[in-house]
Amino acid sequence: MNKKVTATQAGTVGLGNEISVNRLGYGAMRLTGPGVWGPPKDRKTALAVLRRAVELGVNFIDTADSYGPHVSEELIADALFPYPSDLVIATKGGWERPGPNQWTHNATPTHLRNAVEGSLNRLRIERIDLYQLHAPDNVVSFDDSVRTLGELRHEGKIRMVGLSNVTQEHVERARQIVPIVSVQNRYSFADREWDYVVEYCERNGIVFIPWFPLGAGRIAGEVLDRIAEAHQGAPTQVALSWLLWRSPTILPIPGTSSVEHLEQNVAAASLRLNEEEYEALSAVPELVGAR
Repeated sequence: MNKKVTATQAGTVGLGNEISVNRLGYGAMRLTGPGVWGPPKDRKTALAVLRRAVELGVNFIDTADSYGPHVSEELIADALFPYPSDLVIATKGGWERPGPNQWTHNATPTHLRNAVEGSLNRLRIERIDLYQLHAPDNVVSFDDSVRTLGELRHEGKIRMVGLSNVTQEHVERARQIVPIVSVQNRYSFADREWDYVVEYCERNGIVFIPWFPLGAGRIAGEVLDRIAEAHQGAPTQVALSWLLWRSPTILPIPGTSSVEHLEQNVAAASLRLNEEEYEALSAVPELVGAR
């Protein structure tokens, strides 16, 4: 593991025409307690992970009001406020949390407005750089949810709007209402259900943020291990390198609650696959929905 590698070595990607970030971010969901509920067992380590991420050149952190709930956003503010000038904090709304490992939809305009206000307060900011609809709500008009985010953007509380857990049709509909700069769906080299959305995003200048970017790595077995050994790296680093190769619009956000694992993930920015290795990984049978 090379601790001297920083996220800058992954290159950059632009969010809309407004912000450029290093193309290896950090997902802050795992900083919470078990079941994505409550505070972390080790608050000191959680704060250290966030600070180390920034030291390593990570300038895109993804979170959501539902992580904890509220805990992840509060930790980010406690660890990093006042924020570095180049740091982009992306958060999300549209879920409610009745308990550990429990998630219920709520993407009503009223809830989203309240969620944005709550995130602003917890993050101690006046405007959220990137706010994402966490998921379409089957009992609420998708257009109304997106329209609400567009209104909040017009009011200056959101700088840019993104979507999560959506189809291409959702993205196309949303773009008729407000500019969409990012899409966040589950995706990895062995879980490519949303390949067509990645391609759509690349054609249209939209950043694709894969969540669960490492989760399918454990099923790849021999191919992943062989390539990792050839590069004297970890299988997780190879999985991240595949994503960085897959499309210049992809912005991986691996999450961890360990400083050591964070450093290992960031070191993937310097691992370069060759074409044969990339194709070998791409040929691994998909496990759609692997968790």
